[in-house]
Amino acid sequence: MSLFSPLTKSSENPVLFAKYKPKVQAYRDALAAGILDEYKLPDELIPKKDGVDVTVIPKKFLSESEFAITESSGTDLVKKISKGELTAVEVFKAFAKRATAAHQLTNCAMQLFVDEGLQRAKELDEYFQKTGKTVGPLHGLPVSLKEHYDYKGKVTHAGYAVWVDRVTDDWALTVKLLSEAGAVFYIRTNEPQSLMHLCSNNNIVGLAKNPNNTSLTTGGSSSGEGAMAAMKGSVFGLGSDIGGSIRCPAGFCGAWGLRPTQKRVSMRGVASACTGVQEGVCCVLGPLAHSADDINLFMSAVIGGKPWERDATVIPLPWRKVSEPNIKNLTVAICYDDGVVKPTPPIIRGLKLAASKLKAAGATVVEWEPIEVEKLIATCGSMYNSDSASDQLTALGASGEPLAELTKVALSFGCGEKGTTTQEYQRLAFTRDTYRDKYQDTMSEKGIDFILTPVYVSVAAKPETVHYWGYTNLWNLLDLPNVVFPTGLKCDPALDAPDKTYKARSDVENYEYALYDDADEFKGAPINLQLTGRRWFDEELVKASKVVQAVISS
Repeated sequence: MSLFSPLTKSSENPVLFAKYKPKVQAYRDALAAGILDEYKLPDELIPKKDGVDVTVIPKKFLSESEFAITESSGTDLVKKISKGELTAVEVFKAFAKRATAAHQLTNCAMQLFVDEGLQRAKELDEYFQKTGKTVGPLHGLPVSLKEHYDYKGKVTHAGYAVWVDRVTDDWALTVKLLSEAGAVFYIRTNEPQSLMHLCSNNNIVGLAKNPNNTSLTTGGSSSGEGAMAAMKGSVFGLGSDIGGSIRCPAGFCGAWGLRPTQKRVSMRGVASACTGVQEGVCCVLGPLAHSADDINLFMSAVIGGKPWERDATVIPLPWRKVSEPNIKNLTVAICYDDGVVKPTPPIIRGLKLAASKLKAAGATVVEWEPIEVEKLIATCGSMYNSDSASDQLTALGASGEPLAELTKVALSFGCGEKGTTTQEYQRLAFTRDTYRDKYQDTMSEKGIDFILTPVYVSVAAKPETVHYWGYTNLWNLLDLPNVVFPTGLKCDPALDAPDKTYKARSDVENYEYALYDDADEFKGAPINLQLTGRRWFDEELVKASKVVQAVISS
């Protein structure tokens, strides 16, 4: 079983795509028009070249009070709003200004509709003034949305040019639940063609840039959400993840992100090219945020809306209140190498620092021995493309749009265009389920509470280069929940010189490891790590991530 099967089919048709170019341009024009005059950045604040850190720019553009509001946690903001110390309008205007700036600096948005958000914030304030109550646990919190969730009355294209003028007539259930909890919407964010890149490129609005170093990618496929989180343009954002699409942007951009266990957050009304729900490797929705507490707030609000009452696929498992663990009671296994692609020097530095600090804090730290990772990654890839990628190729071919390089890579995962027979698919599922037990048994036998790993083999990559997803999509196949968090470290050329002496074990490793060829080009890229817990115990994982991150970043 191989990791890749090269794509030979082509869905491209330049003549056909020419008919869609006016529609694409109209969409881009609408996005540009969404930048209100009052929120336009002065020319002198917009860098004239890439390779810069733009996270420092909002402080130069926002007032002191706006900056303070947008630096606050969602947990603090809802308290202040509920006490009347801040209004929803005050909070919204500050985040709308910062989010619009973020887009101008990183190209992170697909749609901006600030006027609608302001109207919603005014309605929330009126309700509070009349009743003295909030409408729900997220009352007045500005929330960003990845584009591919159905949004009533707006275009939802999921990154496919053929749908660039397709208006949806209902809401994705999770978006509706967020609204019912009091969230305010105003921005929908960038994503890659096919939704299957750990990058962001598409034929509609193009690449998003990493705010920490604009020569690098945000990751994907919740690409714009990664940039928004780093720029603090929303309290938190809703992302999706079938192979790393929440965790990679969080990791590349220096934010927090949760990939919950499957079927806890509703996928109803989530647009994609697939004609049915992918059950071999389930996609999940989850938050990108600024803290573990805000992840907890998000999940408590969404699951508190009882999504199982409106989505038959969601498991009726309420979000539980659990306590933060004592670090001295935790056993953390650290993975320094998954046996397929060795992490680069900055990631190894982050892992070693984590081990040292966790030990000093009293945690038991052991080394995680990888278990058949290459086999499982190949299994995952073949499940992705078990239908010969026919749904995706059909959607792409309907407009004849050019294929991005990473779309071609994703369509070549595992079995690629060959697809699988029913018997082969059943064997893949048997492998998946066998190793779900094996990983759980190994953790139990060795007394391991959590596994600490890289998010990717390196820090944020150059655009359109990442091929290997093994540090994230392994856990999608096994369906173990993960939290990605910042360590406080960033790539430093003085400390993280490339290891030119390393001898790669395979062509895949040789390609991926060689991408980190000049540490100066990755300067400032955040070093995030990924904490993995046990299936269905998402609450314990989130609380543990808060404790673990505090120790490592101290």
